[in-house]
Amino acid sequence: MKIHNSKTNLFLALAACAALVLSACSNDDATGSAEAQSDNPNSITMSWPRDIGPMNPHVYNPSQLITQSMIYEPLVSYEEGGEIEPHLAESWTVSEDGLEYTFKLREGVQFTDGSSLTSEVVKKNFDAVLANKNSHSWLGVINVLDKIEVVDELTFKMVLTQAYYPALQDLAVVRPVRILGEAGFPEDGDTSKGITEPVGTGPWVLDEYKTDEYAVFKRNPDYWGESPELEEVTIKIIPDAETRVLAFEKGELDLIYGEGVVSMDSFNYLKETGEYTTDLSDPVATRTMLVNSTSEKLSDLNVRLALHHGFNKQAMVEGITLGLEEKADSILSSNFPYAEEDIEAVEYDVEKAASYLDEAGWKLESGGAVREKDGQPLELELIYDKTDPIQKAMAETLQAEWSAIGVKLNIAGLELTEQIERRKAGNFDLDFWSNYGAPYDPHSMINVVAEDGWGVSEAHSNLPMKTELDEQVHEALASTDETKRQELYGSILNTLQEQAVFIPISYMKKTVAYQNDIESFEFPANRDEHPFNDISVSK
Repeated sequence: MKIHNSKTNLFLALAACAALVLSACSNDDATGSAEAQSDNPNSITMSWPRDIGPMNPHVYNPSQLITQSMIYEPLVSYEEGGEIEPHLAESWTVSEDGLEYTFKLREGVQFTDGSSLTSEVVKKNFDAVLANKNSHSWLGVINVLDKIEVVDELTFKMVLTQAYYPALQDLAVVRPVRILGEAGFPEDGDTSKGITEPVGTGPWVLDEYKTDEYAVFKRNPDYWGESPELEEVTIKIIPDAETRVLAFEKGELDLIYGEGVVSMDSFNYLKETGEYTTDLSDPVATRTMLVNSTSEKLSDLNVRLALHHGFNKQAMVEGITLGLEEKADSILSSNFPYAEEDIEAVEYDVEKAASYLDEAGWKLESGGAVREKDGQPLELELIYDKTDPIQKAMAETLQAEWSAIGVKLNIAGLELTEQIERRKAGNFDLDFWSNYGAPYDPHSMINVVAEDGWGVSEAHSNLPMKTELDEQVHEALASTDETKRQELYGSILNTLQEQAVFIPISYMKKTVAYQNDIESFEFPANRDEHPFNDISVSK
């Protein structure tokens, strides 16, 4: 594998080029090194907003889920309709008390270095994750995982400290529970500090990589399962959304895929040309505003409710997503389990928003633009991912709408890593957040409400019923009584809605646009899986 570490100023030129009409641009490759162009007819090139990262399966950003899922595989997979199917584990049994899961691994599975998948390797992976347990507290199964026991070469046992009903769903996620080969571990086994190389069992192998420019994946010739039809996938790193569209129209990209990877204007434009195939997935998650109750000004429920009532959600969703996303009235869309409970929608009402702020003591002086209390202005900051055009547009809309109720909103576009770090540190007033989608939810969404370490539970820590809320979460995840579990989910979701610590905005969908020589494409059932195994081309 060829690895290039040099960075260039190429994308500064790209941003300028994207602002010009197509004919004014150079005929040279405008989106990456010529080394990234493939002559293989059975290949595709797509774009991604950021570098793929070091491909460590046991840690998070900057590694990208789409590419991690190409290399590393789960014990079980999440399929359409929420079905859990065998993957690296061909079968399993669960003890009556729900504390022991015994898995039988497939025979003959090899890592890309030629070594075999064994129970010892699986145990080494889980031991590495448990050694860094605090970083993974958002994933419920990690909190109740006691140990992995090797039974024989292809059989191992997962022992829990308490029953946890969504254990198998958690094992289907992309990170941190996919399996790294022995050769990928550092000498001390501590993968939290890095890996030596990305060694997986998956259908793809990282063949060539140039930091911040491109990554080339080749089909794994020794893959144990059904091989993809494609032989090669090139991912070009193009941070600017409109530059992606320009490259696609010039034929430099075969595929634009993902969430927030192009503006809805651009998506509709590509659709309306009739020259390409476009599609939308079913709702995959809810776009919400995470409100930090530990922020002095947002510790007051009346202020949080004022913000929720104080913008026209329907108009914003229609204007920014052009109706391609749906207005969200609750934190979970109805296609998720336990989301059927009646949740009272918070309607747009500027007068009610103003009344809440008056009640909280924030007064708008005659002729004034910003409310004040004890000589302090009602000024808040919203942080967002600067590479996401939808987040940016929504931030600007909120800035304008909340000014009408006397709230000054400062908006700050950040690199995704900085956005996440600030969230985890509690260094924010408002932040865009979404639930995790399939196969994580609803259980992972309520778990992160109760477990510290990711900024969400901490943002809710000023709620007067926080202790009771956390107890309900833990009881729901451990319950074996379906009726009781439904009741607990209903209580939890209603509390979060009433306390306005999440402001649901819209139900998110993935978008895809592809050239007409791509003959088949399917959205993965798992939100974070790559789509490349099911693509075929007619080049």
